[in-house]
Amino acid sequence: MRRRGRLWLRVLSGVVALLLIAVAGGYLWIRPLLRTGTGYAAHNACALATIAGRPITEDLPPNPLVPYLRVAADGAGYRASVLGFLAGQRAWPVEGFGCTVGDSPPDFGPATVIDPANNPLHDQPTPAASGELATALAHAFGDDLAPEAREQLGTRAVLVVSDGRIVAERYADGFSAETPQLGWSMAKSVTSLLTGVLVAKGVVTIADDHLRPEWTDERAAITVEDLMRMRSGLAWDETYDLGTPITQMLYDSTDMAGFVASQPLAHPVGTSQQYSSGSTNLLCNVLQARSGQGPDLPRKELLAPLGLSSAVFEADPTGTPVCSSYLWMTPRDWAAIGQFALDDGVWNGRAMIPEHWIEQTTTARTPASHEDLNYAAGWWTNRQSDGSLLYDAMPADAYWASGHDGQKLFVVPSQRLVVLRLGFSPSAEDIRDFQLLVDASAAVG
Repeated sequence: MRRRGRLWLRVLSGVVALLLIAVAGGYLWIRPLLRTGTGYAAHNACALATIAGRPITEDLPPNPLVPYLRVAADGAGYRASVLGFLAGQRAWPVEGFGCTVGDSPPDFGPATVIDPANNPLHDQPTPAASGELATALAHAFGDDLAPEAREQLGTRAVLVVSDGRIVAERYADGFSAETPQLGWSMAKSVTSLLTGVLVAKGVVTIADDHLRPEWTDERAAITVEDLMRMRSGLAWDETYDLGTPITQMLYDSTDMAGFVASQPLAHPVGTSQQYSSGSTNLLCNVLQARSGQGPDLPRKELLAPLGLSSAVFEADPTGTPVCSSYLWMTPRDWAAIGQFALDDGVWNGRAMIPEHWIEQTTTARTPASHEDLNYAAGWWTNRQSDGSLLYDAMPADAYWASGHDGQKLFVVPSQRLVVLRLGFSPSAEDIRDFQLLVDASAAVG
């Protein structure tokens, strides 16, 4: 009887051991996926608290993992985990550089001081919109909708600038002209401008290739322009989901550019256009290498000369700016980016980018294989590469910066018009952004 009991005890111990191994193995398999979620939550909490001054639990996307996330200030940083103990990640605030996800606080050195006096939009008076402009703003904010639908629309700021003057401006409750907002992929358009600044200084050319020392294969043919136009051919998946390349890069990679550079070619260089945030982060790393500058590069070379004093360009742990996604600014500073592009890179009487740079980078030239006929070099265009218009109702020469969750910065050269829409609209089917441009365009004539 005693032997039989000992036998059952051994069997039970073996079963428990196998279950523990299975659970541990399952966790190790799913942990990288969970870390992309906790990395997002940690960074979001840190940035909202230290840059935007807003509650750390806001702006989490609709995702099955969200109810199980636990987010809190943790010492000098912000920690997120699943159920309080699984796949934990931390984000650390760095003065002038926002927040960085990593195991320890980074040291990026001092950030260039920015004088807001260099931005003519910074202290312009707030106009009282009336007539067609007031109607355009009311529609953009969903004044005609029920409260629940208006919240889903998620508009937080609208700014209209005509010939360098703010003619309409409105903010949602809890937001103001002083609230920095995340532009997401609008940062790619800013990176296009930054590249132009460095081209004008002779630091880099768009034809430069052999961009990474480890690229001794066909990837050596990738040029700066290939990265700008997203035709590098590197394998990529821009789907925002747990464990995809885009979320792995942003939330579980200590070296984002290295992660992107390690991807194999999925297409011959230059033959296929595929939207890739990885391309832009790799581009910024190349700009750093060619200029010999660190995470302060965008701030020193572009943001400070424009007087964008609210601007915070966040970096990864290696100090490479996350040029695909992580630029925060107040609406007026975002609008100044549009005005700088509208003025062909001339700011306060100083030409900062090469002549025709804006024309070239806002002209779509997609190869035969493509995802987007209207993607140029960091900007989206109404006139597509086949000559057709994407939206007939919009001015033919309109181009824009576009970001995740409903960010838009429109520029219309023929009307000397800049229109900005910022918000949080992850589930809205129509964020009324293009209609805003059509309405504002009609209102200013």
